[in-house]
Amino acid sequence: MEEVQYLDWNDSIQILNKAFEAGLFVLIIGPKGTGKTSLVRDFAQSKNMNLQSINFSLRTRESHLVGSKTLTDGTVTFDEGVLIKSMREGNTLYLDEINAAEADVLLRLDEALDDRRQIVLKESTGELIKAKENWFVIGTINPLTHSGTKELPPQILSRFPVRIRLEYPPEDIELEIVKKHVSGEHESEIIQAIKLANTLRQAAAVEELFYSPSLRETIAFAKLLDKGMSSKEAAKFVFGNVYTQWGNIEYQKVSDIITSMFGN
Repeated sequence: MEEVQYLDWNDSIQILNKAFEAGLFVLIIGPKGTGKTSLVRDFAQSKNMNLQSINFSLRTRESHLVGSKTLTDGTVTFDEGVLIKSMREGNTLYLDEINAAEADVLLRLDEALDDRRQIVLKESTGELIKAKENWFVIGTINPLTHSGTKELPPQILSRFPVRIRLEYPPEDIELEIVKKHVSGEHESEIIQAIKLANTLRQAAAVEELFYSPSLRETIAFAKLLDKGMSSKEAAKFVFGNVYTQWGNIEYQKVSDIITSMFGN
């Protein structure tokens, strides 16, 4: 089996910097909880750029991107959406979970993302909006195994010629990440929790389980230990109980794993 190469944080920031300087939009691909949003925020902060973002779902409409008319005290005004604002101001636009968007929303977005970097504001005055030169767009997508995600059309994929693949970090690196957030007094228990998280992630990857825990959850586990909770209790509350959403059989599978790793 091919070993997955882990791209560390600094390498990812450097790739984003080079893409920005080359005027190339970036797509970050990876499961939830691998730090996609944190990476985008860190990049924008490092460039001292304003970050405007939108999280896509089945309920996202063109108006969220472009804007909509409103009636206030008898006066009709047009409130510009995040896409138009970012183009006018030359900010970094973060399109989170773009492969959860509906086809009509993607078509409207595609108009702005091509090489001309412009869009006709047909919803208002018909003005042609041209993006400032430093306008930069970063999109993220979750794997198709995640609920609500769809395959991106080729024309949208082609708008993001630079692609960064994020994976869950190796156990030793995840341990170092978690330790930055806690006292560090419970290293052996945290190591065990990371092993549990990876067991659940691997099971979710082959669809044996419905949910894959993120880095946030290993950090939450460690924080509960710092507050005096036992490792078995912390594992149950952070990693185990969420599976009751899919019924007792799913929950019992995970509960048995937790018991085997943390005892009775």
